[in-house]
Amino acid sequence: MDFIFEVEGLAQGYGSRRIISGLSMRAARGAVGLLGPNGAGKTTLLRTLATVTPPRQGKIRIFGQELRTDADVREARRSIGYLPQDFGCHPGFSVYEFVRYCAWLRMVPERTAGKAALRALDQVGLAAMRSRKMKELSGGMLRRAGIAQAIVGEVKLVLLDEPTVGLDPEQRLEFRDLIREISGEAAVVLSTHLVEDVAAACGTLYVIRDGAVVFSGTPQQLTDRAAPDGRGDTPLERDYTTALRSSAVTA
Repeated sequence: MDFIFEVEGLAQGYGSRRIISGLSMRAARGAVGLLGPNGAGKTTLLRTLATVTPPRQGKIRIFGQELRTDADVREARRSIGYLPQDFGCHPGFSVYEFVRYCAWLRMVPERTAGKAALRALDQVGLAAMRSRKMKELSGGMLRRAGIAQAIVGEVKLVLLDEPTVGLDPEQRLEFRDLIREISGEAAVVLSTHLVEDVAAACGTLYVIRDGAVVFSGTPQQLTDRAAPDGRGDTPLERDYTTALRSSAVTA
């Protein structure tokens, strides 16, 4: 199997604080759900995969190429889409201009960048709003614009940090459909606190606690680990809390 990304023995942190220690994971095409409590290291992991922050220790391979040099990083970034929890944009940009600009940053060829931006906006339901200024968007629309910039162009690795914040229930259902669509051609890593979103859209789940993987497998395998006294309003929520209390790593 050709893996789109592989992480081996990753250590990461800020200053003297270690956030991730000895973490390993990998993914081919398809949707991967990343679950864990606040402070578990999910955002740090996504920033590292996005090449925003170089690893302190360990190896990262993107599309089979280990990231060793600046040239390796620049090449990998052309095929990586990243939506952080908070993203900046020029408020005077139109929605189209924002996504088109992000396509330019990803070095999408000039001859195809415009069409790629329009397609991404159509995928997130913002085609009719393409002339609206970014500063005029509601929170949900702004989030959808952020998703559009993450998927514009022929990206092969899409990293989404809390992408459904601000989306209403119908928009979240549409988002799940979008994840299913783009995960047919790319690896999509979805970090969220909403267990039902990853259960519906992701074939593989990773549960992270204190910077380490405490579970990896399918949603059904996570369900099978549930303890009768697990906390939560749904079976998967109870299974998730069971995994967090366990120190065993499931491969």
